[in-house]
Amino acid sequence: MADTTTSIYAPDLLRGKRILITGGGTGLGRGVAAHLVRHGAQVHLWGRRQAVLDEAAAQVSAGRPGTVHVQTVDVRKADLVDAAIGEIWARHGPLTSVVNNAAANFIAPTASLSARAFEAVSATVMNGSFNTTHAAGRRWIAEGLPGAVLSTLTTWIWTGSAFVVPSAMAKAAVHAMTMSLAVEWARYGIRLNAVAPGPIPTDYAWEMLNPTDKSAVGATQADQIPMRRMGTIEELANLTMFLLSDACDYLTGETITMDGGQKLAGPGTFAGLTALSDQAWADIRERSQLATVQSKSQRSI
Repeated sequence: MADTTTSIYAPDLLRGKRILITGGGTGLGRGVAAHLVRHGAQVHLWGRRQAVLDEAAAQVSAGRPGTVHVQTVDVRKADLVDAAIGEIWARHGPLTSVVNNAAANFIAPTASLSARAFEAVSATVMNGSFNTTHAAGRRWIAEGLPGAVLSTLTTWIWTGSAFVVPSAMAKAAVHAMTMSLAVEWARYGIRLNAVAPGPIPTDYAWEMLNPTDKSAVGATQADQIPMRRMGTIEELANLTMFLLSDACDYLTGETITMDGGQKLAGPGTFAGLTALSDQAWADIRERSQLATVQSKSQRSI
């Protein structure tokens, strides 16, 4: 992963920071992690597939031994999360920050969702974010240490969004957690904030949210963003580094939108998909299933 950009930050901005990123093996998590490492942080990546995490670690560390560590963790399971956090504390020392980035999502008519599909998305986002925040937070409190939690959300937390109801519900819950714990834990020196990025294309996740050529997809259409372009991982990483650095210790309880003006111009949701026919949804489901199979096949090679 060659870095062709010039950073606005000092290369040692995050020196001494030990940062956990859930869902760090792919997509935004992996991309942001590389920037954190380049600015001095030690990064811990969580995911559910060892091979994917190993590949991410090799890419993110970029020849910097000891900067990236990985664990296979199902964030939906509180006991597994607590054990993994305890292992980090014991082997590497206390975390300074947690980035709740693990997510699952796909577009589908809500009436056709199974209970299993709903739980797969909602538990990963809501339960996973709470489990990880709680496991780190109670250790910070017990040891008198400050800490920072940053959650990756979307602008759907304010507007809701048709066809991604489990994700919209779960991310709204994490938004509530951010505001609630910001007040409860402020006296311990623990800050909680969140970012709500606009569309930033990444492998697989983008295919699941944009599996149709129809122009009505809305939330993933650049021509409906005032800046007329998608966001970049570099821009998200810059915001993340600022929020996890020592530059803003007084900032807590906020969810910061970074979407090129999309939310202000009109909710970046999937409402336009109400125009699709049942056959169109069947085609989308088939394409999504194919994307899932291809992604798993590529990751197993």
